[in-house]
Amino acid sequence: MNYFRELPVIQYQSPFSTRSTSEEYVNVKNLFRRVKLRDDLKQSITFLQNYYVKDGFRPDQVAEDLYGRQDLDWVVLHTAGIVNVRDEWPLTSKEIYDYSSNKYGDDLNQIRYYQTKEVKNSLGNVILPKDKVVDKDFTIPDPSSSTATLNPVIGVTNYEYESKINEDKRNITILRPSYLNVFLLDMRQIMTYSKSSQYVNNRVVRTENTRNTDPN
Repeated sequence: MNYFRELPVIQYQSPFSTRSTSEEYVNVKNLFRRVKLRDDLKQSITFLQNYYVKDGFRPDQVAEDLYGRQDLDWVVLHTAGIVNVRDEWPLTSKEIYDYSSNKYGDDLNQIRYYQTKEVKNSLGNVILPKDKVVDKDFTIPDPSSSTATLNPVIGVTNYEYESKINEDKRNITILRPSYLNVFLLDMRQIMTYSKSSQYVNNRVVRTENTRNTDPN
């Protein structure tokens, strides 16, 4: 991830006892300088696209697939709104099974909740959408009968529940390749310092040296 290479620098007076002079500074990356997706890009579907993360794909592999560069994995994560990769990036099939097994143990295949199955009438119109959470005994009138009822319910196990959450994480929205250069240009402008009392150059600012005192 070359994101940190893009960050500008703050020079702090050296705190080390091994410093040779009071004028010695250390360079620290300015982590408070954060890149932001431009509002007109963020709010327009023109600039973004849906992407399905294949099983086992890492952010760098998505960046290679979409932008032709693995080191742009940070663009993938940032435009997808992912901050914590460990919790927000999809696990592999094996990882989600192992995670669920460790979490639920013998209750791995225990029913967690019930949800509806899709039901249509004779005209093909949906009268009950699928995946609505309901009670086990939920019923509706049978559209093909004036007296019968249906129990269009299916149980969802703990493992299926965790798998669905993980599967949802595979669908991300990220920047289209054709707008990559616009995004990178904006980012580099954000990372540039304006002239100030701390200004060294457009990539470096220096904090006050409190070891130097004014004799006046």
